[in-house]
Amino acid sequence: MEKNGNNRKLRVCVATCNRADYSKLAPIMFGIKTEPAFFELDVVVLGSHLIDDYGNTYRMIEQDDFDINTRLHTIVRGEDEAAMVESVGLALVKLPDVLNRLKPDIMIVHGDRFDALALATSAALMNIRILHIEGGEVSGTIDDSIRHAITKLAHYHVCCTRSAEQHLISMCEDHDRILLAGCPSYDKLLSAKNKDYMSIIRMWLGDDVKCKDYIVALQHPVTTDIKHSIKMFELTLDALISFNKRTLVLFPNIDAGSKEMVRVMRKKGIEHHPNFRAVKHVPFEQFIQLVAHAGCMIGNSSCGVREVGAFGTPVINLGTRQIGRETGENVLHVRDADTQDKILQALHLQFGKQYPCSKIYGDGNAVPRILKFLKSIDLQEPLQKKFCFPPVKENISQDIDHILETLSALAVDLGGTNLRVAIVSMKGEIVKKYTHFNPKTYEERISLILQMCVEAAAEAVKLNCRILGVGGRVNPQEGIVLHSTKLIQEWNSVDLRTPLSDTLHLPVWVDNDGNCAAMAERKFGQGKGQENFVTLITGTGIGGGIIHQHELIHGSSFCAAELGHLVVSLDGPDCSCGSHGCIEAYASGMALQREAKKLHDEDLLLVEGMSVPKDEPVGALHLIQAAKLGNVKAQSILRTAGTALGLGVVNILHTMNPSLVILSGVLASHYIHIVKDVIRQQALSSVQDVDVVVSDLVDPALLGAASMVLDYTTRRIH
Repeated sequence: MEKNGNNRKLRVCVATCNRADYSKLAPIMFGIKTEPAFFELDVVVLGSHLIDDYGNTYRMIEQDDFDINTRLHTIVRGEDEAAMVESVGLALVKLPDVLNRLKPDIMIVHGDRFDALALATSAALMNIRILHIEGGEVSGTIDDSIRHAITKLAHYHVCCTRSAEQHLISMCEDHDRILLAGCPSYDKLLSAKNKDYMSIIRMWLGDDVKCKDYIVALQHPVTTDIKHSIKMFELTLDALISFNKRTLVLFPNIDAGSKEMVRVMRKKGIEHHPNFRAVKHVPFEQFIQLVAHAGCMIGNSSCGVREVGAFGTPVINLGTRQIGRETGENVLHVRDADTQDKILQALHLQFGKQYPCSKIYGDGNAVPRILKFLKSIDLQEPLQKKFCFPPVKENISQDIDHILETLSALAVDLGGTNLRVAIVSMKGEIVKKYTHFNPKTYEERISLILQMCVEAAAEAVKLNCRILGVGGRVNPQEGIVLHSTKLIQEWNSVDLRTPLSDTLHLPVWVDNDGNCAAMAERKFGQGKGQENFVTLITGTGIGGGIIHQHELIHGSSFCAAELGHLVVSLDGPDCSCGSHGCIEAYASGMALQREAKKLHDEDLLLVEGMSVPKDEPVGALHLIQAAKLGNVKAQSILRTAGTALGLGVVNILHTMNPSLVILSGVLASHYIHIVKDVIRQQALSSVQDVDVVVSDLVDPALLGAASMVLDYTTRRIH
C-alpha cells in the first residue's frame, strides 16, 4: 500500500446515475478493477440507468462485466422541476441503508446532476470521504450551482483543466487535495478513432450513409428556462429537416422539460422521417465513432464542447447550457438560437469542416493519475475537511456608529417641481425624506440644497452618507450639470460636486433622474438580474435610462437615454427642449397640465362630481380625474399622450431590443395599457412579447441616486 494508512484494501464505491456520467466513470472503474491488490470496488446504479424510456442503460454496465452491487430506483417520473426535487428526496431516503451496508472508505461522484447531489449529501452526512470528478468547471445553467455544491461537500477533487483547478482553489478548496488529471473519457477517446467505424455508422444510420455526410444531434432541456429550450429544440429540428442530411437524434436526458421535448420530436414525426434516426441510447464506444466521423454535431450537450473536440469534428453549440465551458476552435456558439434561419446558417457554416484536434480536457492519461491519487489518500487523516480562505482584513471597529455609517447614503433629487433629500439604507429603504419646492434662481437653489443636506446629515448622526446630486444632463465623471431643459432655470454648466463635497466632507456622485431610475431598478426593482432593460420615468418631464449588459449607458457626451426627447411627430407641440413633437411634449406632467388648462379655460374640463378650488392651479391630476369621470376630451388627451409614449417605446424596442421596459413615475400606471396596445399594433412581431411593466419602486430617482453610493460601498464599480 502506498499511503492510505491501512494494511487493507481501499474500499471504493462508484455510484453512476446516467449514460453520460458512466462514460467518465467507466475508465476509472476498469482501472480499479485491474488492481485488486489495492482496491475493492462496489458499484451502485441509480437514476435514469434503470428506466426503459432512457434505454435501460444499466445493461451496458453489466456488458462491461461489472458486478452491480445495488440498484436503486430513485427517479420520480414527471420530468418537471417538482419531479427532480422529489427524485433527490427519494434518493436521500434510500441511500443511507446502502451506505450502511457497503461501508465504503471513499465514494466517487461525478459531475453536476441532481442525482449526484443526493449521493454527495448522503455520503457527507454519513462521514464517507467523497472524490468528486470534474469539479471547478463552468457551464451556464443550474448545473453550475449543483456542481459547486458537490465541490463544497467533497473531500478530494479530480479536475480536467487548469482553469477548473484555479476555480477550485478560488473556492477555498485545499490545493493538496486537488488533482489535475484530465477527463477520464479521453483515455478511451484518443485511442478510438483508428478502429473500424463504417459498420457502426451503417448500423445506426443506414447502409447508404457516408463518412462525414451525417449529423449527430443531442439536445437537453435547460431547467432554468424550460419553455425557451423546448422552443429552441423545435427550431433545431425544423432547421435539420430543411438542411436535408441524415441525422442521428438522441433522446434528451431526464431533466425537467425532457417529456415536452420528446413530444416535439413525435409531433414532427422525427421517429418516422426518412432522414432521421431517433434513439434512446448509443453505447459510448460506438458513440465515439459516430461523432468522430460526423459532418457535424449540434445541440447543447457537454459532450459536444468537451469530448468531440478530441476529433476536430465541427460542433454547433446552441443556447446557454454550455456557455461557460472552455472549447476548442471546432465549436461555433449560437447563444441566441431564437430563429430557424440562425441555426440553418450555422449548419451551412460548420457542416463538413475539419478542425485541429483539441486536448483541452485531457491527454489520455487521466486514469493512472487518478489511481495514484486514490492510493495516496490517508484514511488516518481527520475526516473534517478544511477550507483555505484568503486573508481577510480585520474589521477596525464594531461600535454601532461604525456599523450604521456603512449602511446608508444621502440622496438628492432635483426635479422640475420639487427638491428632495432622503436618507436611504443599504436595503433601499427610505429612512427619512425632506421635500421643498424647487426655487427659481441658481443662488436660492444651491443654498437650499446645501441647507437640506446639512440638516439631513446632522439628523443621520454622523453616518458616512454618500451624497448624490441629480438634475438635467450631467457629466457624471466630473459632477457637472452640462445642460438642463426649461423645467429648471439657471441650471447650465453647474458644478454640483464641489460645493456639496466641500460642505459635507464626503464623496459625491451626480447623474440625471432617468439614469438614477434605471440604476434603482437594477439594484432594488424589477430590473434586478436583467442583462438588458430600459426605464422610462414619467413626471414633470420624461426621462429614461438604459442598462446594457448590466451596465448603465451614458453615451459619448453623457446624453444617452434622453428618451423624453425622442421625436414621435414632425408637427407636434413645442417641447421644453426647444424642439417639437417630442414624447415629453405629449406625455409629461407639464404637457398634461398645459392641456388641462386649455380645457379649463374653455369650461370643458370639469364634469359632474368634480371641482377645482380657485386658489389651486389646474394640473395633470385634474385631467386624469376628469377622464376617469367620463370626460371624453380628457380621455382623448390621455390616449394621445399614451400613444406618443407607446410610439417612443416601439422605437426603443426596435433600436435597443431590451428584454424588459419599465415605466416609472406618477403617470406610469395611467399609460401602461395604452403603451401595450401601441406595441401590439406598431411593433415588429419579434419584439411584441417584450415585457412592459410598471415600476413598484416609490421613489426611483432617490433610490437610484443612493444606489451609486451603495454600489461603491460594496465595491461595485460605477
